[in-house]
Amino acid sequence: MKKILMGLCVFLFLFVACTNEKNYDISSDNYEKGKASIEDIEKKNPKQFLKVSGNSKQNLLRQTVIKGNIYNNAKIVSYKDIDIKIRFFSKTGALLEEDMDTVYESVTPGGSTSFKSKYFAPKGTDSVAMTIQSAKF
Repeated sequence: MKKILMGLCVFLFLFVACTNEKNYDISSDNYEKGKASIEDIEKKNPKQFLKVSGNSKQNLLRQTVIKGNIYNNAKIVSYKDIDIKIRFFSKTGALLEEDMDTVYESVTPGGSTSFKSKYFAPKGTDSVAMTIQSAKF
């Protein structure tokens, strides 16, 4: 009787262990659908995946020279013709002027590109801020 009970317990244990098996579908269709949805998200939201940083200084002609870098954090999409809004601020933080600039470069996924622009900034400019406005893919 003990042997039958012990055999039944082993059988139940194996049966339960085998029924919890998950069936993962790793077909190429599912992979391509996931890849396509990531690509759609990246195409619709370039501002979310592009970052800009840089600095400014004045040259001898009293122009404000802006040197910056654009970073692409996307996984699939390359961006090009990137529009950047440049804002000039006073010491007190008042917005003095806004300008738009376009960087006609292509930035690959995970890559970066540098740019340089010159402006005659308004009198009293203390700092410059840059933000990505749009990009093409």
